[in-house]
Amino acid sequence: MLCIREAIVVEGRYDKNTLSQVVDTLILETGGFQLFQDPERMALLDRAARRRGLVVLTDSDGAGFVIRNRIKGAIPAQFLKHAYIPDIYGKERRKRRPGKEGKLGVEGMPPQVLEQVLRRAGATFLEEEAQAALSGPPLTKGDLFAAGLAGGPGSGEKRQALLKRLELPEHMSANALLAVLNGCYSREEAEAFISG
Repeated sequence: MLCIREAIVVEGRYDKNTLSQVVDTLILETGGFQLFQDPERMALLDRAARRRGLVVLTDSDGAGFVIRNRIKGAIPAQFLKHAYIPDIYGKERRKRRPGKEGKLGVEGMPPQVLEQVLRRAGATFLEEEAQAALSGPPLTKGDLFAAGLAGGPGSGEKRQALLKRLELPEHMSANALLAVLNGCYSREEAEAFISG
């Protein structure tokens, strides 16, 4: 069992059950779209984020991104870390048919994938030493533009290819990709990814 300092927010109870078999930390649920009508639940997420940090771990489908963006809009960025599960097509065992987009959600991810996405998001693993500081200034939107990954002809296709190579969800915007590159990799690693 991995001990993590930050709290983690997931969409529902099945996601929470799966994650609780991998990590030992506070795991909170949004209740799906109930979050939009529940100011108390959002206040709880905000309080947890300010006290210990919050890792947002939603499904990689469109609904998961709507929920993620709601949390991102309500809680200051310095208290949030974003973990993205890869696009893996299939269906969870408990369901009769795949979801609308045919992708596995958090509950369908193997434990090693969940650990990997939490590490990639920069979650603080308590039993390990603090991660070495990332070298160099962070990438900017201008760097993505210069690499042809944002704001130009064909940039969407190039960005999709990079997202696939990095095993990140296809719905990620250029800004979300930039946040992952700066938050999870050194400047040199990030530059290698966008130039490759």
